[in-house]
Amino acid sequence: MTQDLYSDARLYDLLFPASKAAVDFYRAEADGRGGHVLELGCGTGHKLIPIAADGHPSVGLDLSLDMLTEARQKADERGVFVEWQQGDMRDFDLDNEFDLIFIAGNALLHLHEADDIVQCFRAVRRHLAPGGRFAFDVFNPNVRLLADADGVRRPRTSFTDPGRGDVHVDVADAYDAAAQVTRGTWHFSTDSEPDFQTVSIEVRSIFPQELPVLLAHAGLRLVERLGNWDGSPFGADSSTQLCICESAAWS
Repeated sequence: MTQDLYSDARLYDLLFPASKAAVDFYRAEADGRGGHVLELGCGTGHKLIPIAADGHPSVGLDLSLDMLTEARQKADERGVFVEWQQGDMRDFDLDNEFDLIFIAGNALLHLHEADDIVQCFRAVRRHLAPGGRFAFDVFNPNVRLLADADGVRRPRTSFTDPGRGDVHVDVADAYDAAAQVTRGTWHFSTDSEPDFQTVSIEVRSIFPQELPVLLAHAGLRLVERLGNWDGSPFGADSSTQLCICESAAWS
């Protein structure tokens, strides 16, 4: 039976461990802005809990109760307070303004329709404090890799599960060019338990030229786009679009 990856927070953390470079980047952004911080699609709190531990009043919003439960437990274990909220990043009202709002780890790409992305950006704009910044990271689509997403199952990665041992992950990805969505089925196996779990993941590609247009439709402006966590400029060969935005005047 295939399930949504985000219904298994423990598996998610094993598959996608926290990136120190990403954590450090968003912590620096929070320190530079000061004030209140909001993370949309916060998952299990990889990035927001360290930010809150630095002393920033923090709110984390996610659609998955399983992920929020794991995040709350992690924060409690560290003695860190975060306000966790279940909600949809396309339509939320927290009755507050934030000096930094961010969406990390490609979470934005779970919105497949352009209208949904714009709706999310508009909600962000409504919640930005004067002078506030909006930051997010999404991958830079590689057309060669997208063309190879042909639905064939191939080995992708592996990790160690304390309860199961070495886990091998096979992935069958298929790219829908018309929708700009890659639909993947991820198969998890050990030597003794082949395909003990199967999960589905669907992510949209946002190409570099369309991104500023989507932001502009929501009253936001792209201030800076980096190509890596080290601050290197964005270019054709960059794997990441690391974007810093602000509110723009409505035309």
